[in-house]
Amino acid sequence: MRKLPTVPGCVLRQPLEACLPVDGLVSNRREGIGVCGWILVSISFLLVLITFPISIWACIKVVREYERAVVFRLGRILSKKAKGPGLILILPCTDTFIKIDLRTVTCNIPPQEILTKDAVTTQVDGVVYYRIHSAVCAVANVNNVHSATFLLAQTTLRNVLGTQTLAQLLAGREEIAHSIQAMLDSATEQWGIKVARVEIKDVRIPVAMQRVMAAEAEATREARAKVVAAEGEMNASKALKQASMVLAESPAGLQLRYLQTLTTVAAENNSTIVFPLPINLLDGFGQKNRGG
Repeated sequence: MRKLPTVPGCVLRQPLEACLPVDGLVSNRREGIGVCGWILVSISFLLVLITFPISIWACIKVVREYERAVVFRLGRILSKKAKGPGLILILPCTDTFIKIDLRTVTCNIPPQEILTKDAVTTQVDGVVYYRIHSAVCAVANVNNVHSATFLLAQTTLRNVLGTQTLAQLLAGREEIAHSIQAMLDSATEQWGIKVARVEIKDVRIPVAMQRVMAAEAEATREARAKVVAAEGEMNASKALKQASMVLAESPAGLQLRYLQTLTTVAAENNSTIVFPLPINLLDGFGQKNRGG
């Protein structure tokens, strides 16, 4: 019995009910094992009968709930569908089997140095969640399914991000992740792999580029502040113009405004107040003196 090798950085997770296997077909051919093969199988079966019940312990194998067993008889896959879970029977001399784990695998993609579409060098890392849904395809169609998926995920990540600008990369992570997932799922379908999710974890840009982006953002904020201040000044000037027109129609209103301003200043700051005296009042005093 052999198990498929795993890739460093890939961690097995607990199985879910949704991760039930859907074993595919490897080939539509129905070829027998030949006369010699049947002779060897018959001899093996006779040896099991002769040594029974001791040989039963070599024939019974246990397959866990989250595993499936691909059985080979004389080098050929015995069934187009993997066996398990539970107890399976094999012939000790002619049969071998490989256990396939169907749990979701978490594969960390190391930081990849990528040149974006607008010629900015970045480092991007991510994580891929996938599982094996066809144990027969995972054994028969690829040498090491975990290593192949790991390397394909790295290449796909670099190819997809190389067609995006830095702004698109920073703003559209979800769309890029879905695009990578679709490409990986299509490429690994013949390997019996189902890609469940792809996530972009971190995007690292050079320090000089960070400073340039910060300066650009600061300049944008200052420009917006100046526009808002200019709009405020324009609105204030319009309001003052309307107020002056109203006060021009009523000279007494201007005096009331003086008194209101004095009241406000006196309440806030206790200091010497210079009271503006209307000039028309002085004219009245001057006329009285000349008349007397």
